[in-house]
Amino acid sequence: MRHQYHPLGFEGSRIAQGFWRLNEWNITSTEALSFIESCLDLGVTTFDHADIYGGYQCEALFGDALKQKPALRDKMEIITKCGILLPSENRPDIQVHRYEYSAEHILASVDKSLANLQCEYIDTLLLHRPSPLMDADEVAQAFDLLFTLGKVKHFGVSNFTTHQFDLLQSRLDAPLIINQVELSPLALQHFEDGTLDHVQQHAVTPMAWSPFAGGDLFSSCNEKSIRVQAVLKDLSGKYNCSMDQLVVAWLLRHPAGICPVMGSGKINRLVSAVEAISISLSDDDWFQIWVSSQGKPVP
Repeated sequence: MRHQYHPLGFEGSRIAQGFWRLNEWNITSTEALSFIESCLDLGVTTFDHADIYGGYQCEALFGDALKQKPALRDKMEIITKCGILLPSENRPDIQVHRYEYSAEHILASVDKSLANLQCEYIDTLLLHRPSPLMDADEVAQAFDLLFTLGKVKHFGVSNFTTHQFDLLQSRLDAPLIINQVELSPLALQHFEDGTLDHVQQHAVTPMAWSPFAGGDLFSSCNEKSIRVQAVLKDLSGKYNCSMDQLVVAWLLRHPAGICPVMGSGKINRLVSAVEAISISLSDDDWFQIWVSSQGKPVP
């Protein structure tokens, strides 16, 4: 089910499915199509991509699946990103791992993504990471042209600080609607540095990449992870749910309207995340998880 996060902003599912490791799932295009359909059946309609994922392969793998049932395109929101140049055997022309936000590169990246995804438009294009050489005026020109041509409906950013966000927004007529950042019980930086306050102030949707800290939340043996694991294990009995569901519920509880991005190719993991939407985490228990990560009581 599509969720209207803000009246003039992002419209998508409460949980997003990411495809940054699609090339590692070792599935056929028919199996990938089945996975996409299962996502849609669960009400997960927001799909997260980037041009560089899988060494520039994942968008095309998704597109190969989608072309088997093009009508599914209207049932989903496709987010993709550009701006990182990544040396790869699939891009021998790239020699240096860096960022690139020239208008020429942004326009070419979108055209390539559209071809790979085998669709006519992107719902939301994100700048993947901030660059010290980003010319906000030039980016704005590219965005304006992409919108006018109907190739991109909305724009956003990923991993931008509040000041970097404001700089780009100051050059744009349309609002940036997403800032995708790392958020998890092990990654509290953006809870504290003003990012989540900023998105609420400007009616921007925060998307959470790596909501399980790349698996470290459940497998790492460092002191912080062990503290958080202990609290999650205790609370999972209280709420009759799994620890990963508690983490999703913890993120969803925040008033900023966080949209967690799931990365697993196992549909049961996505089912678990969707079920977590119905978990009503108390403030007491939310803070238990927070304090376990901090390793000290709140001031």
